[in-house]
Amino acid sequence: MCRLIGYLGNSIQLDELVYTKEHSLYEQSYNSLELKSGVVCADGVGIGWYDEAAKSFIYRNTIPLWNDTNLQELSQYIQSNCIVGYARLAGIGESLDISNCQPFRSGKLLFVHNGEISSFPQTLYRPIRDSLSDSTYNLIKGVTDSEHIFALLVEMWQSSPDTTLLSAIDSTLQKLTELAQKYDTSFSANMIVSDGQAIAAVRYAYGTQAPTLYWSYDNESHAKGVIVASEPLSQHNWVAFQEQSILLVEADSLMPKIIPWEKYA
Repeated sequence: MCRLIGYLGNSIQLDELVYTKEHSLYEQSYNSLELKSGVVCADGVGIGWYDEAAKSFIYRNTIPLWNDTNLQELSQYIQSNCIVGYARLAGIGESLDISNCQPFRSGKLLFVHNGEISSFPQTLYRPIRDSLSDSTYNLIKGVTDSEHIFALLVEMWQSSPDTTLLSAIDSTLQKLTELAQKYDTSFSANMIVSDGQAIAAVRYAYGTQAPTLYWSYDNESHAKGVIVASEPLSQHNWVAFQEQSILLVEADSLMPKIIPWEKYA
């Protein structure tokens, strides 16, 4: 399972999330405390962020985070008020190709995912593709279940001019659940999604247990900001997500809203 991270709040340097905390994403990439499959996240790294004009940027690499000296340099220079990222643990049979690295992006949407669709090539690979429009289908460049979930999210996001992050995520997970039921499989889908003005983080699974996810608000070094991570970055002020729940943070208030899924769906 990959290790995820997300942030919305006051502008900070990337290295505050990736490197400087006692249990940073860097630390988690080789010394995870809650990794349920695999030993280390050595199959790549990716960071996405927004500038002051809300334009999105991504940095991705196929080498381990602990070997990526370029990211270490860049992270001390780049600042943003909205960041998502991950350290990758590739699934069985997935190649170490840049097309399989997150974050995935479409327009202003940035997306990272931790989890898996069970036996994905034999179960939901084709059904997900069959549910996409031509334009969304053509967004897919790799073979991961993560990118296919993102494509499904983009399809839902573009379905109506009134679509919000919450409604798009809700429709995506409802569709995934319907497909999993139809094709007798299970999936886990921890996600962090942003449009630059809000971040939505989800802990969700069907037929299995979702990976861990935590959030922290107004901690000692971020007087106004919310962090989401697969594992706490420090020993203080972290709250575990309940399964089947979503956290929404909007830039205009920065007050985290926790929504049990049955209350939203």
